[in-house]
Amino acid sequence: MALGLRCFRLVHPAFCNSLAALTRPVSEVTLKTVSGRQNDHGQYLAYPAVPIRHFATKKAKAKGKGQSQTRMNLNTTLVEDIISLEEVDEEMKSVIEALKDNFNKTVNIRTSPGSLDHITVVTADGKLALNQIGQISMKSPQLILVNMASFPECTAAAIKAIRESGMNLNPEVEGTLIRVPIPKVTREHREMLVKLAKQNTNKAKDSLRKVRTNAMNKLKKSKDKASEDTIRLIEKQISQMADYTVAELDRHLAVKTKELLG
Repeated sequence: MALGLRCFRLVHPAFCNSLAALTRPVSEVTLKTVSGRQNDHGQYLAYPAVPIRHFATKKAKAKGKGQSQTRMNLNTTLVEDIISLEEVDEEMKSVIEALKDNFNKTVNIRTSPGSLDHITVVTADGKLALNQIGQISMKSPQLILVNMASFPECTAAAIKAIRESGMNLNPEVEGTLIRVPIPKVTREHREMLVKLAKQNTNKAKDSLRKVRTNAMNKLKKSKDKASEDTIRLIEKQISQMADYTVAELDRHLAVKTKELLG
C-alpha cells in the first residue's frame, strides 16, 4: 500500500495535466501530440482552436422549441475565405428595410407630400423622382399640389406617373400646377392598398432570390477551396438565412395588412 501511494505521488502531476487536457472541450482547445525523447514520454502541447460557428439545421428547426437541436459546425475562418456570410446577411436585411421604407412611403391610409417623393417620372433626361422636378406641398388635408414651373415640359409625364403609381390618385392640371386630391378612406381604398402591399412584398422576395442566387453562384466558383461537405453546409446556412428573411417579409406584410384593414 505504501509503495502504491509513493508511485501515485510521482505520477500525480502528469496524470492531472493529462486528465485536464482530455476533459477540456474540443471547441476550446486542440491537442497536438509531439513525439520526444525526454523521459520517453509524449508531450501534449495545447493550441487555441479556430473559432467555430454553430448553425441550426432545418431538421433542428422542425423539432420545435424546448427540444435539443442538431447543429452544423462551420469553421469561421474557412468560411470567410470562401464567402462572407455577414455580407450576404446584410444584403438580405437591406431587402427587409427596403420593403419597410416602401410601406411607409406608398402604402398608407393617410397621404402626405412625402408619399409622392418616390414616384418616378420618365423624362427626356431619364427617370427622375417627382420631388426632383416638381415642388410638392400640402394645400389642405385633402389636397396636394405639385408645382412644375421649373420643368414645365415634364408636366404631362408627371401626371401619368402619379396616375400609374398605384396609390389610387387622380391628378388634375392647371397650367404647370398639378392638383392631387386625396381620396377618402373607403373600404375599397383599403383593399387596394393591401393589394399594393402584397405586390411590393412579392417584389422584395424577387430581390431576395437574386441575393441568394448570387451567393450560391459564388459558392460554386469556390468548390476548389473547400470540401463538398463544407460547401454543402454553407449552402444550407444561406438557405436558412433566406428562409428567415422570407418569414420577416411575410410578418411585415401581415402587420401592414392588419393596419390597413383595421
